[in-house]
Amino acid sequence: MTTPTTNPLPRWRGFNLLEKFTADDRSGSVRFGCRNPPFRDEDFRWIADWGFDFVRLPMSYRCWSAPERWFEMDEAVVADVDDAVGLGQRHGLHVCLNLHRAPGYCVNPPAEPRNLWRDADALRAFCHHWEAFARRYRGIASRQLSFDLVNEPPAPSEERGLSREDHERVVRAAVAAIRAADPDRLIIIDGLAWGNEPVPEVADLGIAQSCRGYLPFGISHYRAPWCGDACMSAPVPSWPGAWNWGDPPWDRTRLERQYAQWAALIARGIGVHCGECGGFKHTPHAVFLAWFADLLDILTGHGIGYALWNFRGAFGILDSQRADVAYEDWHGHQLDRQLLDLLRAF
Repeated sequence: MTTPTTNPLPRWRGFNLLEKFTADDRSGSVRFGCRNPPFRDEDFRWIADWGFDFVRLPMSYRCWSAPERWFEMDEAVVADVDDAVGLGQRHGLHVCLNLHRAPGYCVNPPAEPRNLWRDADALRAFCHHWEAFARRYRGIASRQLSFDLVNEPPAPSEERGLSREDHERVVRAAVAAIRAADPDRLIIIDGLAWGNEPVPEVADLGIAQSCRGYLPFGISHYRAPWCGDACMSAPVPSWPGAWNWGDPPWDRTRLERQYAQWAALIARGIGVHCGECGGFKHTPHAVFLAWFADLLDILTGHGIGYALWNFRGAFGILDSQRADVAYEDWHGHQLDRQLLDLLRAF
């Protein structure tokens, strides 16, 4: 019998926290016109108390900067990130910083004014922000802190404004900038095609990669309005048999094939983590849990950890506002105990 290859990354398990996910232009920062609330100690404490060990912080650079001031960073806002790193250390959680909106790219609208993959000024700004974080957190061990460079690069195409070569050039430039300031920092990149396709061409860099746990979309994003008419009009989910962008209906075998490519990356000595996974609130809860149990079982079989999107909100264990869940009160929040128990089982 072949012995499974060990994932070089720990099998971290946890959640995405969204305090800096988008820039809140209503709250009024001194310099840049946006000041989101700080990260919450209680989130870190509850996550740790429930036995998890990881938080990912998907952030918009516009919380502390702006397209017209790319090389400036609002110290008052970045101090909130400092506090989150400190909360991770205090509660024993690994903190992964991620640019969900980076200078020149975001998977969500609005489009950035420049193109990270093609425009030299956007790339310089991107590297500047990561180098600043690298200098700021130099000396904090990689077992406590990692950098996930940019959220969900798209599938390469001229229409989307990048090629695999463009993506590789950006990754290599950012890694070099970080390592010039902090040679030992753990660096992670999201897979191409929105986190679903490994990037073996950068294997020589000694960086890890992040996959996604959203396929099939007919379960994870059923009636998610930001995904357009296809998800809004998709059939009521079932598992097995779920819809995914015109594919034949998905089942566990198809799900296993999706993650076999990530297991192959692990076999090459590259660490893999699932940085986002979960299901939107309109998917019937029983269907979501059945699919999610298969997904978590497959990830666990490959030694791949996960971070649920999100902790509080429409994908989360708290305050998801599902219509078909008997919630438990948790300090004034609505706790989905079934989902929490399923996560803790893996």
